[in-house]
Amino acid sequence: MAKHLKTLIALSIVPQILLVKIIGSFPNFVETYYSSGIYPVISKIARYIFGWIPISVGDIIYSIAAVFLIRFLVKELPKLFKKPIEILRECFVVIAVLYALFHLLWGFNYYRLPLHEKLGLSELYTQEELYNYTNYLIQQSNSLHKQLNPDSTAIIKIPYSREEIYQKSLEGYQKLADQYPNLQIETQSIKTSLYSTGLTYMGYGGYLNPFTNEAQVNGLQINYRYPVVSCHEQAHQIGYSAENEANFIGFLAAIHNSDLYFKYSGYLYVLRYALAAVERKSPEQFEVLKNQLYPGIIKNYIEVNTFWKKYKTKAEPYFKRTFNSFLKANNQKKGIKSYSYVVALLVNYHKANHKKNSEIQFPSNSLF
Repeated sequence: MAKHLKTLIALSIVPQILLVKIIGSFPNFVETYYSSGIYPVISKIARYIFGWIPISVGDIIYSIAAVFLIRFLVKELPKLFKKPIEILRECFVVIAVLYALFHLLWGFNYYRLPLHEKLGLSELYTQEELYNYTNYLIQQSNSLHKQLNPDSTAIIKIPYSREEIYQKSLEGYQKLADQYPNLQIETQSIKTSLYSTGLTYMGYGGYLNPFTNEAQVNGLQINYRYPVVSCHEQAHQIGYSAENEANFIGFLAAIHNSDLYFKYSGYLYVLRYALAAVERKSPEQFEVLKNQLYPGIIKNYIEVNTFWKKYKTKAEPYFKRTFNSFLKANNQKKGIKSYSYVVALLVNYHKANHKKNSEIQFPSNSLF
C-alpha cells in the first residue's frame, strides 16, 4: 500500500469519530436507516456465512490478530524512536480500519432510539411498584421450580447439552417474531467461546463478536443460566446493543419459550436484578421478599456466587473498568451499571401490559 494512502487512512480516524458523534446525535435516523434498515441485512449475511461453522470463527480471528500484534511489537517497536511517524502511521491505519468496521457491522446500534422510548415507557418507578413486581417474579419462579421439581429444597439442573440449549433458544424468538418480525432469528450463529476460561476470570457470561456477528457464550458458567445468557447474546445479535435492553429482550425470549427450564432461567435472571434494587431501597423489605423464595432457588443463586468467587482475581476489576469505559464511550452513560437498569424496563412494561394470571404480553402498538 502506498505511503500517501496509508496516511489518508490513518488520518481518517479523526473525521470518522466526528461523523459517528454527529450521526449518533440523531437516534431516530440511526433507528430508521441503520438499526431497522442496513443492520438487519448485515447481520443476516454474517449469520449465513459463519453460523454453520461449529467453532467460533471470531475467536480464531482474534487469536491470529494477537499473533500478528505480538510479531509487530517485537519487530517494529524497537524502531519506534528511529522512525516514529512510520510506526504510528501503521498503528493508526489498523485503528481506523477497525473503527470503521466496528461501527458499520454493529456499533451504530449503540446510538439507536432507546427501547423505553419506543415502547412509551417511563424510566422511573415507585418503591411499591418495584415491590409488587418483585413479588410477582418470586411467585413465577417458585411456581416454575415446583413444576420442575416438587421438592422445594432441590437445586435445578438443566438436562440439556449446550448445543441443545442453543437450538432451543430460537423458539422464544420465533414466538415473539410471530407478531414482531424484526425479532426473528432465521439463521442461528451462537457458539461456545474458545476463550471461556478467560471470560470467566474477567467475570463475563458471553459477548457478541461485532465483526462476525457470532453470539459467544461462556462455556464454563453455571448450568441453569445457559438459556437466558444465550438469549441475551442473541438480543445483541439482532441489534439491541444496550445491556439493559439485551437483558429485557433476552428475558422475554426465555419466558416465551415453551420449555420450562428456559422460563425458569429467565425469571431467576431478572429476579436477581429486582431483588438487588429492593435491597438498595429497603433492606427490610428485601429480607421479607427473599424469605418467600423456595430454598432450591436460593441454592441456585448460591451456586452462581460460589462459581464466580472461585474465579475472582485481582485483575477482574481492571477488566470491568475497561469494559465500563468502552460502554460509556459507546453512548451507554451508566457504563456497566446499565445491566441493572433492566429493572425500570421490566417494572414499567409489566405495569403497562400485565393482565391478571397471564405473563407479560406485547401491546398491539409495540414499536419493536
